[in-house]
Amino acid sequence: MSDAHVLVLVGSLRAESVNKQIAETAVTVAPAGAEIVVYDGLGDVPFYNEDIDVEGSVPVAALALRAAAEKASALLMVTPEYNGTIPAVLKNAIDWLSRPYGAGAMVGKPVVVISASPSGNGAKWAHEDTSKAVRIAGGSVLEDVQLSIGGTIDKFGSAHPSENAEVAGEIGHVVAELVKASNDLVSA
Repeated sequence: MSDAHVLVLVGSLRAESVNKQIAETAVTVAPAGAEIVVYDGLGDVPFYNEDIDVEGSVPVAALALRAAAEKASALLMVTPEYNGTIPAVLKNAIDWLSRPYGAGAMVGKPVVVISASPSGNGAKWAHEDTSKAVRIAGGSVLEDVQLSIGGTIDKFGSAHPSENAEVAGEIGHVVAELVKASNDLVSA
């Protein structure tokens, strides 16, 4: 039995995004007992602004994101690559979760990044930038658990990533390792 509660943040707002489908696949391949929740609301979170990040002024959407991350025992970031880097919506979420500095909602929590793109690069630059931002925000990136999926158009076509046994297995492995790290942290 697992006590893991993994919050999944997706760097694409598009309804039919491959990255969103990868997040959905993570839910279906999770180990028994693990709760995997794909956060739906990043598009409502305003850009981080220290002027509104004060008690009584924090926007409701930012408070909801922080509450979801605080409840989580681990985080999974799923990101495409926009212009060679992390999408603004995911970076913005990390910015909100990094505050207050040193005590943000992801401090000390295990985090894994999955990146995916149509290019053969597999969004590796976005993967690296996301990992870097998460580390600076205080998250504990599992460096030995990485997944970059390239060639998504050729690999999936119109099929859902969960229908690709190899990719679903890779996602399952990543999620299992994240859940294990979460459980190890809880039992420590």
